Amino acid sequence: MSGFNKVVSSYQEAMVGLTDDMTIIAGGFGLCGIPEGLISEIKHMGVKGLTIVSNNCGTDNFGLGILLEDKQIKKMVSSYVGENAEFERQYLSGELDVELTPQGTLAEKMRAGGAGIPAFYTATGVGTPVAEGKEVKQFNGRDYILEESVTGNFAIVKAWKADKIGNLIYRDTAMNFNPMAATAGKITVVEVEEIVEVGELDPNHIHTPGIYVNRIIKGSFDKRIEKITLAKN
Repeated sequence: MSGFNKVVSSYQEAMVGLTDDMTIIAGGFGLCGIPEGLISEIKHMGVKGLTIVSNNCGTDNFGLGILLEDKQIKKMVSSYVGENAEFERQYLSGELDVELTPQGTLAEKMRAGGAGIPAFYTATGVGTPVAEGKEVKQFNGRDYILEESVTGNFAIVKAWKADKIGNLIYRDTAMNFNPMAATAGKITVVEVEEIVEVGELDPNHIHTPGIYVNRIIKGSFDKRIEKITLAKN
């Protein structure tokens, strides 16, 4: 199986081919299940004009938020933007384009893109600004709007375990958008906590088949989503 080994040894190798003005599909929800090392490498590369499709844009000093510091992001397609003051500043000043998308619709946009489905109808957003400029069609007496799927030049994903040919297992809520994101990139790069030999993962437990994965790197994670709260007394 050595010829099928997708493991890379450096973040530089993991993100080879990323250039200005590309679209990146990113897994994660808040700071949970984010490929933080890959995000740091994108910052280090200094690429500009990026369109990022992700549930949110991290915080001011962590996750995708660090890409705002040098204005590397041109457009965000996301469903939640409430924990990032610099994001707010850039949006209100006209420096950042934002396409707010309902959360379930965003997940389906990624999934449909990965499945080769160009668009789908959904009732979510009918009669709201989300529906502006979109085709409306009735099914069984109910209005639905047409939403286009999304794909990216790159997808960056965080998983718990991978084998060397790219089969992935996610852990608990850190799964979130990652399985959908993994299918929607022309090049899918996965950062994992553990890499095992082929055959060590139970096929019944694999969430993303290796056919979707191009590169794997073992990372170390801060996991800032975990907070210790102490009683005042």
